[in-house]
Amino acid sequence: MTIRRLDNVLIVVDDLDAVIAFFVDLGMELEGRGPLEWPGAERVIGLEGVRQDIAVLRVPGGPGRVELAKFHRPEAIAPEPQDPPANTLGLRRVMFAVDDVEATVARLRRHGARLVGEIVRYEDVYLLCYVRGPEGIVVGLAEELG
Repeated sequence: MTIRRLDNVLIVVDDLDAVIAFFVDLGMELEGRGPLEWPGAERVIGLEGVRQDIAVLRVPGGPGRVELAKFHRPEAIAPEPQDPPANTLGLRRVMFAVDDVEATVARLRRHGARLVGEIVRYEDVYLLCYVRGPEGIVVGLAEELG
């Protein structure tokens, strides 16, 4: 048995509109948005009395998706520390291939994004950087070089 694809990555957020705008400006497309009304969701996630809104964004022309969830009930729990460093256990970032790292960073700055470190050239293969966006979400950006 093998894995067929990575279907999506879930990010729990407080300001759904701000995070959607960030990912749309990154270049993703909003596939859908609304309340999650499937009763089986509570059984899957192991919580009762759940009320949440979700949004699904997709990579244009590709299979990758990011799912965003805004919990109304029960309330989301904030991580400690709020902006954990790269060596903190757990999921730290999602990486996207982009056409132009510097132009992408400039667009994302309009959403309050800031570089975690700096834009670095990896040999003659990539320009790479990490950007911290709304709610501390970290995305990696990779521009393939000629």
